[in-house]
Amino acid sequence: MGKSGIGMGLEQLKIDYLALHKKYGLPGFKEMNEDFYIEKIAENETDILIREVRRMVGDRLMNYMRFIENLLNPVNAPMFVFPIIKLMGPEEKDKLSDIYKKLIQNEIKFVERDLEFDEAQEAGFIKESYKLWQGMKKPLVTIFEKVEKSWGAKTEENSKEYLG
Repeated sequence: MGKSGIGMGLEQLKIDYLALHKKYGLPGFKEMNEDFYIEKIAENETDILIREVRRMVGDRLMNYMRFIENLLNPVNAPMFVFPIIKLMGPEEKDKLSDIYKKLIQNEIKFVERDLEFDEAQEAGFIKESYKLWQGMKKPLVTIFEKVEKSWGAKTEENSKEYLG
């Protein structure tokens, strides 16, 4: 692993990741980088690459968990969340709730992995999380496309009223 003090560098990261990919059947570097930005690990120095990959994956999923939580339970949510909530129907909220439950289960596994290092279990978490993310992306895109379309229609409707 990188010992230069300024990070391992992208090429070394790819080489080191390829070894983990082969050993544990992890998704390819390109796919992981597209979905979880693992190339950022190249900026750091690490002796335990698989743990850093797990953290990148876990952080990304946690961010989505928090965002969905704000949509489902907007107690201390930022202001931009409220118009989105108003545009979502019960079907979208149910889908988000299902995704949220899966993300919570994933977060518990993430915390568990933080408590005790085990390379094989780190790899298992990465593979499960990748699979979860692949199953989440399309429903989330569908929900947000529908919200965006409703938002556009509402904006158009409001501008017609204003002009009048």
